[in-house]
Amino acid sequence: MNITVWSRFAGLAALAAALAGCAGHRHGGPEGGMHGHGGMANMPSAMATVAPTQGQTVSGMVGFHDMGGHVMVHARLSGLKPNAEHGFHVHEKGDCSAPDATSAGGHFNPDNQPHGPQDGPRHAGDMPNLRADGSGNVDVRVMLRGVSVGTGGMSDVVGRSVVVHAQPDDYRSQPAGNSGARVGCGVIARR
Repeated sequence: MNITVWSRFAGLAALAAALAGCAGHRHGGPEGGMHGHGGMANMPSAMATVAPTQGQTVSGMVGFHDMGGHVMVHARLSGLKPNAEHGFHVHEKGDCSAPDATSAGGHFNPDNQPHGPQDGPRHAGDMPNLRADGSGNVDVRVMLRGVSVGTGGMSDVVGRSVVVHAQPDDYRSQPAGNSGARVGCGVIARR
């Protein structure tokens, strides 16, 4: 193997190892909170503390980290229906005061797109369904395009809310994917 090919291979191997380390890194502090790490320390970030809607048990944290061109979302939630999928969206208003979280408004949609899956036209706030484990817990990271953190622009998620739904999003039904009741809600704030 010549030196040029070897150095490219070594560079790719180092990148893969770094990404694997980051993907496996758990963000937990003494209170179970989430903290930025390494390269994300200086990137704009925001957090939503998710509380249950009336009669529900969902709670946890959802972090948003601007990665320059996309936002990394890290959700750590409990109290979900075990072994089930749940719709998961950024909603337009930062208001979870209604008992059923209808005060959060509709899905965040600054570009006036139809509701849809990640690989097609969609609301900026449409995220992949959450899949709870056998104990009703979720610890997942997803990449979200079309939004920003702390920019103050139309695509900024700060001051909006994150909502967890009772049913899975079907990614077809308009305007919200037929994902059922809102079981958890949290306002997204800069940290």
